Amino acid sequence: MWPWGHLAVAYLLYTASTRFRFDRPPRAWPLLALAVGTQFPDLVDKPLAWSVGILPGGRTFTHSLLVAALFVPAITAVAIHLDRREVGVAFALGYVTHLFTDVPPSVFAGDLAGVAYLAWPLVDQPPEDPVGGLLDAILHYYAMGPYEVFQLGLFVVAALVWYRDGRPGLERLWSSIERLETRVRS
Repeated sequence: MWPWGHLAVAYLLYTASTRFRFDRPPRAWPLLALAVGTQFPDLVDKPLAWSVGILPGGRTFTHSLLVAALFVPAITAVAIHLDRREVGVAFALGYVTHLFTDVPPSVFAGDLAGVAYLAWPLVDQPPEDPVGGLLDAILHYYAMGPYEVFQLGLFVVAALVWYRDGRPGLERLWSSIERLETRVRS
């Protein structure tokens, strides 16, 4: 799934959850953690596989449920210790949502090779097409098809819901930029 697809699914789940649990829209810091969590597996695995060559594929180490089973409780425990439970839960939701939204549509037709990454390193990974680094992946590896258009549509829906939620996080972003500008000018 593309980055905006991961973000859209996680945002829609998270806003529904906060409205159900707290009867309010999401808050800024948990939203930032959610956004980072939705991209985290790709931010780790893809550079380590495609640019450095340490990992055997772009969906291995942090895409594995084994690693997630260790990492998610640890990050949540740190957040609770820092009295930021909601931030930790948001990151965890974003991270776990990423893993399951990476399941390719072919799995629903019975091709289970597409979920082997969830059991890495216990299960061999199907071979990947060679990628000559991140820029090559962006320019040549991915293509826009019906599934990608669906993800883009999902992102538009999530953006509209975010707008309806009062654009949480935007005010904090603008105030942070203004404070930074003030410091730079001084």
